[in-house]
Amino acid sequence: MLARMRKAMEEREGGFTLIELLVVIIIIGILAAIAIPVFLNQRKKGYDASVKSDLRNAATAEETYLTDYNVYSAQSPVTATGDLSGSGFKFSNASNYDANSASIDVKVTGTNQSYCLHAKSASGKDWYYDSGNGGLSSTAC
Repeated sequence: MLARMRKAMEEREGGFTLIELLVVIIIIGILAAIAIPVFLNQRKKGYDASVKSDLRNAATAEETYLTDYNVYSAQSPVTATGDLSGSGFKFSNASNYDANSASIDVKVTGTNQSYCLHAKSASGKDWYYDSGNGGLSSTAC
């Protein structure tokens, strides 16, 4: 009798129940629902950080251009082979920009005392670098 009970218990312990499997699948679904939006948000932050870095580097190139030629580069939009590339400026990956087109617009004030740089990241945000106010912002200059 005891041998039969042991044999019956060994046969029952062979796998997982349907409830156990459903609980595990539900837990995995909840974790995925939390993780995927967080991941997508991090990608957008990466696009913004790359474009802001390019704007800072373009501002440094503008100051270098001013030192070399006594005027700011008025070429707009900035291209990979334009005036600022001679001052050491290089774009990051074009996929960081809106429509996969690496482009920075330059607006120089009439008396060549300051400039405004504008770029749009792949996240859809517009970023500006205003030399008159000394930095980056998300509001137009």
